[in-house]
Parts: sequence; structure tokens; C-alpha cells
Amino acid sequence: MPRSYWCCTAMRRSLWQSAMRITSSFGSSLQGVRYYANRMETRGRQPMSGSTSLPTRTADRGPLQRSSLRDDAARVLRARIVGGELEVGRLYSIGEISAELGTSPTPVREALLELANNGLISMVRNRGFKVTEMTDEDLDHLVAIRMMLEVPASAQVAAMHPVPDLADVKALCAEIEDAAARGDLTTFLAVDRDLHLALIGKLGNPRLTRMVGELRDQSRLYGLGPMLDTPQMAESAHEHTLIVDAVEAGDADETARLVEKHLSHIRGHWSAHR
Repeated sequence: MPRSYWCCTAMRRSLWQSAMRITSSFGSSLQGVRYYANRMETRGRQPMSGSTSLPTRTADRGPLQRSSLRDDAARVLRARIVGGELEVGRLYSIGEISAELGTSPTPVREALLELANNGLISMVRNRGFKVTEMTDEDLDHLVAIRMMLEVPASAQVAAMHPVPDLADVKALCAEIEDAAARGDLTTFLAVDRDLHLALIGKLGNPRLTRMVGELRDQSRLYGLGPMLDTPQMAESAHEHTLIVDAVEAGDADETARLVEKHLSHIRGHWSAHR
């Protein structure tokens, strides 16, 4: 073979090994995260039967009503893990969670396998699952990476010409402010995830969107619970509207400033160390 062939092969191998090292630094595998990329393209945001809003905190403990029970179960469980409603160290049974969500064990089991692939939980064979513990150092590293990714990505959306259609993101801003007003933490967290990923998704880079989604899922925002029904909760919700307004105005610098301020809450009053 020509020498150039072997040089290119060695270079490709080196780049692949570097990419794998970078991926492993995020603390969990990117395998098994097809869910969000597919959902952004095919699911849209179909309302629940007989309702135009997302499930409330009470409804999240009642029967699921969306078309995909597995996706719905994953969405609810993910929000409850991030918000601290599902506690670290406690063993939860699939039957217990299925009963709370009013569905059969099968979609719950499938949802849990997805969350396990993303490092949010660990499965205990024939017994159930436990929420993965995150140390303060883990959370500091996560926030640092999120700052590196989400701040410039959001600013890049604002710098797009023309500015992309933001109707879906604006609708999510209204939903999250409504959830804050109702004191609905589970919906607040679920819509918060949807909103940020929808905004970054305007760049058309599904790998970036999946990576940011996975990092967000590993965050722990235990301080939000005590903030329910307080002005701080409403202010936190309204920050999303300010960010989207800056994007719509094409102000990349202001967008970057607002997103950085927003993410700084993760290790501030949103964290409430346990």
C-alpha cells in the first residue's frame, strides 16, 4: 500500500481514539440516546387527550395519557430524578413506579433501561433501580461543560440570518411560566429541558443536541422544590422568555450573557446541597 494510505489510516485511528476519550469524559455513554433526536423530529408536541397542557405534578402521579407510554414515563422519571423527588440510595421497584404512573410495567421498564443507558439510574436485578449519586465535583464538571456548549450554541442561534422560527420555543416559554405559577415542579423541569434543546436544535446539529440533553439529565436541581410558589420561581421561569427575546432580536452577546447567568443558578440557589 502507498505510504499515504497508512498515514491516513493512522490519523483516522488517532482521531477516533481522541473522540472516544472526549466522549468518556462526560461521565456516561452516548449510546442509547436516540430517543430525543427522534422525538424532536417525529413526535412534535402532541397534547394529552382532552388537554392542551403538559401533565401537572398531580397528574404525573396519575395515569399516563400520551400516545407513547415509554416516552412519557421516561420524561416524568427524568424530571423527578433531576428535581430530587426520586431519592439517591433508595431502592424503587418497577411495580411501585408503574402503579404511580397508572401503566403496566413494560413501558416503565423500557423507560428505565433508557435512563440507565444515560447514567441516571442503576438497575438492580429482580428488585428495581436506584438513582445514581452525583458528587459536588461531578456537578461542577457538568456545569462547566454545559457552559462551554450551551452559551456559545445559544449565541450562534441568535447570530443566524435569518433568525429561525421560534414559535415552538415561545410556546414552551409560556408553558414553563404557567408551570411555575401553578407550583408544578415536574412539568417545570420537563419543559425546561424541552425548551433549551429546542433552541439549540435550531442549529441543526443533532449530536450537539443529544450531548446537551444528556448533560442536562445528569444535573441535580434539589433547590427548586423549596422555591415553589415564590417570586424566585417565577423569575427563573421568566429568564427563558428573556433569552428567547434576545435570540429573536439577533443579539448574540446578550443571549450569551443571559444563558450564562441562567446556567449559573445550577450550582447556586437551584442546587440546595444535600
